[in-house]
Amino acid sequence: MPARSRDTGGADTAGPPAATAGREKTRQRVIEAAVDLLTRGGRDAVTTRAVADAAGLQPPAIYRLFGDKDGLLDAVAEHGFATFLATKKVDPDPQDHIEDLRSGWDVAVEFGLANPALFTLMYTEPTRAPSAAFRAGMEILRARIRRLAAGGWLRVDEELAAQIIHATVRGAVLTWLSQPEDRRAPALLTTLRESMVAAVTTRQPAVRDAGPAGAARALVATLPEQTTLSSAEQLLLTEWLNRLAADG
Repeated sequence: MPARSRDTGGADTAGPPAATAGREKTRQRVIEAAVDLLTRGGRDAVTTRAVADAAGLQPPAIYRLFGDKDGLLDAVAEHGFATFLATKKVDPDPQDHIEDLRSGWDVAVEFGLANPALFTLMYTEPTRAPSAAFRAGMEILRARIRRLAAGGWLRVDEELAAQIIHATVRGAVLTWLSQPEDRRAPALLTTLRESMVAAVTTRQPAVRDAGPAGAARALVATLPEQTTLSSAEQLLLTEWLNRLAADG
């Protein structure tokens, strides 16, 4: 039987458009091979030689495509964030903003439990820069938080809310995965989710309460939509409102 031919990762004889398309196709094949090795064998299975062999390439092609192994792992993490982003269902006007928050948290946790090795790489390996897919996912989260703030439901400022939500998702998944299977209690996930909800939201819209902090956060969230104030006036008002919000 003839030996399997190996692609060297290049398409040097083709014109520029074909070369670019060929390079991107090869790059994607390498990423998929790395994801498969990661899923089946964990982080240690993703060696340059193993990935090259699985993708039908010579090892030097990995370096030409990704620079080094860290570059390859960054690309695998970006693939993970893009895959996760595709699972998100965004309702721009949910009937219940707090249930929408719960639903988004559940989707993130379910992705982590279904893709343990990939999730662990995405959230524990340092990367050189946040991927475009990661930033897009965070924008979806920030929009969800902004709607909570605009409705008077947010207990803390928007940035802190994003950090709490993000941290509890990561903590829930990584803690679950660290436990032996016979000690994984579903109540852990439910308790962490409800703790997150209690930490970032109020039981009723803050505009009904006596304190000004929640109302200030609601107004900050809606300020970008107004056109009456000048930029300088809006900046000054935002500073005042943020001070009030910090007292809540």
